[in-house]
Amino acid sequence: MAKAMVIGITGQDGLYLTELLAGKGYEIVGVTRDVARARSKLPEELSTNVELEEWDMLDPARVLRLFDMHHPDEAYNCAARASGIGMFDDPAGIALTNGVAVTHILEAIRATGAATRFCQASSSEMFGEPTSSPQSEQTPCKPRSPYGAAKLYAHALIDIYRRAHGLHACSAVLFNHESPRRPLHFVTRKISNAAAEIALGLTVELRLGSVTARRDWGYAGDYVRAMWMMLQSQVADDFVIATGVGHSVSEICDVAFRHVGLEYRDYVRSDTSSYRHDERVHLVGNPRKANTQLGWTPAVSFEDLIRMMVDSDLAALRSVRHGT
Repeated sequence: MAKAMVIGITGQDGLYLTELLAGKGYEIVGVTRDVARARSKLPEELSTNVELEEWDMLDPARVLRLFDMHHPDEAYNCAARASGIGMFDDPAGIALTNGVAVTHILEAIRATGAATRFCQASSSEMFGEPTSSPQSEQTPCKPRSPYGAAKLYAHALIDIYRRAHGLHACSAVLFNHESPRRPLHFVTRKISNAAAEIALGLTVELRLGSVTARRDWGYAGDYVRAMWMMLQSQVADDFVIATGVGHSVSEICDVAFRHVGLEYRDYVRSDTSSYRHDERVHLVGNPRKANTQLGWTPAVSFEDLIRMMVDSDLAALRSVRHGT
């Protein structure tokens, strides 16, 4: 039985990845900062099948001990400090957790001499302000936030350890990927939850910044499947994971509100305090390499993703209303 270590098991990506690996029969070690909290967040069907370990990512000795204890066949790093509205919060902390901590993982794999295959959840935020679209593995990176800069540092270290030490290490350059498990401060979930609340008469409006902003939005479950496929390849490499299609915030609003029989323009109000500067070139990924070399394609469409999120929020709100 193959053993996988999932670092950051309680986040959106960590949970979807754990479900995927469990379905494939893996022995799973979940790494977290708080075992009790992680146990409460794991779906019931996984809680008895996952061994949880607590660590501090910034403690290299603890990281080394866990890799030396478990010698996983595969390790996935889904842990990171905040993206979205938190990308400028605590720059030094973000640099340590999203950048330096990855060095501790790579060093632990190298030091133990294990044949662990490692996949890092990198980010399209590394591109920052690209000069062309769509962005591929060859697009120069110009991050515009501490979050993007820290992710770029980790991305570069993976390439260095792959070349210098022969590690089977790779970066999945993930573009925006969403799900019902997204926290409410992310715009996709903010919209899906508001559409559900308005449909149920719980609120009357949604305030957003620019609805013309565009991103390449996909389904988180599809993206962790790509990460798994990367580690099944005999040659370690980096891949852009994206749908290849950009959609505006207004399109998310349209799909979400139409799903509950409403016209979003009747409820969405402009919040100028949330506006960001206009982007000359949009972040849209080119997944051709993943399509051709891995055989990966997304299974969930943009429209189905947004409808899935609205349905989940409707069910959750109704459950609270009825006390179940």
